[in-house]
Amino acid sequence: MEKENIIKLLNKALADEWLAFYQYWIGAKIVEGKMKEETIDELNEHAEDEYRHAGMLVKLILKYEGTPLISPYKWKEYTNCGYDEPSDPDTKVILQQNIKGERCAIETYKKLMEEIKEDNETYEIIKEIYEDEIEHEEDLKKIFDRI
Repeated sequence: MEKENIIKLLNKALADEWLAFYQYWIGAKIVEGKMKEETIDELNEHAEDEYRHAGMLVKLILKYEGTPLISPYKWKEYTNCGYDEPSDPDTKVILQQNIKGERCAIETYKKLMEEIKEDNETYEIIKEIYEDEIEHEEDLKKIFDRI
């Protein structure tokens, strides 16, 4: 795969990570309802992971001699998964929105792993993010199922 295409795919994933970070972060601030405290803890933990993932992706983009997205205005343009505004603070709604985002992230990273499988170092980093996203979905579903 061409270097420019890899950089583009990594930047798209970077946009997803920044939007996911914000969605988790703001959701933890506004969430209300059943299992609120457990939900807040999980959302904050996931926000930290998404922030870490963004850093990992930036390192990869730089490795490929690309320029990471430097403007937040580009995030919505580049995103694979979009952004669901958490306008309803109910725990169930917030959890559903984030589960949807994790499912998209899982598919995005699965495709990305297929595209970059020739570069073992990059593959392993993307695989680590992929596995985190699977864990995130499972964590959110556990809370959701208990509400």
